[in-house]
Amino acid sequence: MTGLPLDTLLLGLVTVAVLAASAGWMIEKDRPALGRGLRQSGYLGMLAAGLLLVGQMAQQAERSDAAIMFGSKPRLSVEGSETVIPLSSDGHFWVRAEVNGAELDLMIDTGATYTSLSKDGAEAVGLEPDPLVAPAQLNTANGTITARAGIIGELRFGTIEARNLEAMILPAEGLDTNVIGMNLLSQLASWRVEDGRLVLVPKSG
Repeated sequence: MTGLPLDTLLLGLVTVAVLAASAGWMIEKDRPALGRGLRQSGYLGMLAAGLLLVGQMAQQAERSDAAIMFGSKPRLSVEGSETVIPLSSDGHFWVRAEVNGAELDLMIDTGATYTSLSKDGAEAVGLEPDPLVAPAQLNTANGTITARAGIIGELRFGTIEARNLEAMILPAEGLDTNVIGMNLLSQLASWRVEDGRLVLVPKSG
């Protein structure tokens, strides 16, 4: 037996909820308890329908703003030796990479000189600042910030792998986005943007 489409169920739920709330208003003067019960049931039904609708948007629209809000980003694909990353609806290229054995979402920024991790991101992958390297001043959209340098033992996604990659650890008040910069991209054989996709080609061997 085939179930009803979710859209049909949502419409039915909203219709019943509105009717229940309206009936509650109409009879509350004569039958207060029943009227209040119907109104509350109607409100709960409308709330449930709204939550179901938001969940459906996040699940089905992978490249929509709702998908981004719920942490769902377009997945990369591997074509031969190339790693292909679709453009996300926020206008950026995102990857979920394995950093020091832990998974982390990173934005690929061809305008960034260094790969950089937020304070939380660095803690999540166990990246510690190198005490022998002096802090660096970085210019960001939020102004100049002081960052510390560290070494990522291994960063992997798709066919791309980098070892002993220098990364900047941003302060707590800095940007909260984890970024892959040109110090990784420059290690590749090539990279290009075509048809809304970022194509990364590793060096052979």
